[in-house]
Amino acid sequence: MRELSKGEAAKLEGLLKELAAHHNEVSVNFSGKYPKREVSVTLALFEKALESGSSRIAVIEDEDGIQGFCKIDICGSDAAIDYLIVSRKVRSSGYGSALVNWALDVFRQSGVRTIEVKVVDGNDAQAFYEKLGFRVASHILRMDI
Repeated sequence: MRELSKGEAAKLEGLLKELAAHHNEVSVNFSGKYPKREVSVTLALFEKALESGSSRIAVIEDEDGIQGFCKIDICGSDAAIDYLIVSRKVRSSGYGSALVNWALDVFRQSGVRTIEVKVVDGNDAQAFYEKLGFRVASHILRMDI
């Protein structure tokens, strides 16, 4: 595992596309509507966040390339796991847990007291986060018109 450097955000394109396909497959209410913005725009935002230091991204790589990443944001004592993606072909390998543990270590070192993570309704990742101690704090209702 290593932290992504400035100028490397484009390496996450394949995983973001895989996430979009997964969300469109499992989303209870928004299937076929994810993501709302182009992957290229998301990658540009990632790059900007890395350059400014407002986000950190850890990746897990093997001989086939980047197999997972975790993007975190810290604002004072509050933090968010903004993205956690592990390629479908290596799920259940411990990569997701390793990435979350990296995030939790960074949060502890930064004095974070509250961590937020958003999960698309229908995504089985909710059970993964609950096993780690996360609990549902709210439901966000949205309507596209």
